[in-house]
Amino acid sequence: MRYKPNQERVDKLISQFWKYGYLTISRRYGKYLPDPKPVGKYEVDAIAKYKKKLAIGIVLGEEDFNDQKIRQKLTFLATRHAKYSRTNVKLFIGVVKRFAVNARSLISDLKEEHKKNIKLVVLDETRYN
Repeated sequence: MRYKPNQERVDKLISQFWKYGYLTISRRYGKYLPDPKPVGKYEVDAIAKYKKKLAIGIVLGEEDFNDQKIRQKLTFLATRHAKYSRTNVKLFIGVVKRFAVNARSLISDLKEEHKKNIKLVVLDETRYN
């Protein structure tokens, strides 16, 4: 069973998009926005846009870190390009504080050109204990 991030974690990821100036195009658990379409074979939690730059947002949980294919998923999502302009798509990865070290070590194992497209976002864990 795939880990499904709850609405509050996705909301916190969206607030980080806004902090960096991105406008949300689609998001999971959205009332007025549609759910994002899968990117390749992977489910994503949000897609945003800033001027002509695109960003993908995912929230990782404990089950994701136990999955053997997580590195493959991060590599795939970090290497995406916009359809026509061929600009790199930024990948925002949201994790709760207790998994931040695991996420940093996962990202550090990736190639340098993939790492520069990834933004790690540590989400506040106040209501998830």
